[in-house]
Amino acid sequence: MKRKIRRALISVSDKSELIKILPTLKKFKVEIISSGGTFNYIRKHKFECSEIRDFTGFQEILDGRVKTLHPKVHSGILYKRDNKKHLNQIKKQNFKNIDLVIVNFYPFEKTVLETKKENKIIENIDIGGPALVRSAAKNFKDVVIITSNYQLSSLVNEMNNNKGSTSLKFRKELSQEAFNETAYYDANISNYFNTIMENRYSNKITFNGTLISKLRYGENPHQSGALYSRGNISELEKLSGKELSYNNYNDIYFGLDIINSLPKGVGTTIIKHANPSGVSIDKNQFSSFKQAFNSDPISAFGGVIICNYKIKLETAREINDKFFEVVVAKDFDAKALSILKKKKNLRIIKNNQKPGTNHLIMNTLCKNFILQSSDNKNFNKKMFKVVSKKKPSKKIFSDLIFAFNICRFVKSNAIVLTNNNSTVGIGSGQPSRLDSCEIALNKMKKFNHKTENLVAASDAFFPFVDGIETLVQSGVKAVIQPYGSIRDKEIIKFANDTKTILVFSKTRHFRH
Repeated sequence: MKRKIRRALISVSDKSELIKILPTLKKFKVEIISSGGTFNYIRKHKFECSEIRDFTGFQEILDGRVKTLHPKVHSGILYKRDNKKHLNQIKKQNFKNIDLVIVNFYPFEKTVLETKKENKIIENIDIGGPALVRSAAKNFKDVVIITSNYQLSSLVNEMNNNKGSTSLKFRKELSQEAFNETAYYDANISNYFNTIMENRYSNKITFNGTLISKLRYGENPHQSGALYSRGNISELEKLSGKELSYNNYNDIYFGLDIINSLPKGVGTTIIKHANPSGVSIDKNQFSSFKQAFNSDPISAFGGVIICNYKIKLETAREINDKFFEVVVAKDFDAKALSILKKKKNLRIIKNNQKPGTNHLIMNTLCKNFILQSSDNKNFNKKMFKVVSKKKPSKKIFSDLIFAFNICRFVKSNAIVLTNNNSTVGIGSGQPSRLDSCEIALNKMKKFNHKTENLVAASDAFFPFVDGIETLVQSGVKAVIQPYGSIRDKEIIKFANDTKTILVFSKTRHFRH
């Protein structure tokens, strides 16, 4: 069912591409009504346009808060063209039809990012715009609704192909996008108020996101997938290589969480299946990469490298000698980038992400989902207590905190062995903590790591002595774990009997 466009209402905040549609509207003799800045823009470009106040006979009031909220406007949009009762009412009121609505909203999301001034933010909550969009989208059988600049070219083509008319399919597709747009806009406003009122878990909650890309497939080839962003869509800048997959993105963002917990400008982590295979915070970037890789070179094969620094030539050459899926860094110097680009399939990503505040983490459970705040506490010595008679040196204490920090990013049950601020053995995802100990130790032995300054971290307390005993018998000199077991005293006694340093954390850090 085609509908001729005879009258259009245009009210846009972003006018950057509006010129695309104006010649076509003129070509098909479409009457244009508008207001404010949009009216001035259209007239400035030498196109005919009437002001909304002349259409409604009503002067805008309240500093522009009320200008399109008028029965003549919404009746002209909402009436059913094939409904006799509606037609009679429209004729009786001498109202005119509106067949095309072009609207984009006040930049609320942008304003929130640019200022903390509440008055300015509130004034950028659009009322009339979303009302117009909802009216037009509801009546898609008769009315065209445009909410985004990229849709203007499609409208031009549609009108040219249909001699100034549009098809029902075209209007319905735009209606779907319009309701997505209003939902997204309202979600931003809702989340803003939840944030300023510190109400993270309100009775009803909405999530909003912008489509970044549709993926070739999801976690497996028979699954579909897409990437959406709730933040800065340019935080990951792909410089070279194949398109990123679902699993690539999963590993990258997991690795970014680790990197953001490390000292600024320092640190390398290698991720495989959402677990770190190696992490190092050696201040020399070449040594940092080498130690992260050597932590578990077999698991690192085909992994994702995340670097907290600008990659230089020497490091790039070392990376290029091995097989990785993705390399992410704060930046790349020109020669390093040239070396890495020789592997056409290697995804090279510049990380423009700015570490955020304590965001919410969501886990979907069929038709339900659970939310929690992120585990991103910055550790310091006050959060830990030395409970053994033997006390750690400053260096050992630093290494223990490093190990415990990495431990919270390893799937539970987690055991992390480190030596000189680099991992040398990681045991992850086992139902038994003792099994995780043995996996971490086996990796350490398999790759001949040094043990003179060996420390261990556990993401939860040892329920029995056997776990810490296994570690100490293999050369561990110091252990860090949360307190809370009914057998804590037995663990402390064992540490004292074996002259092992034992540090308790005041917080537990499972990662399921």
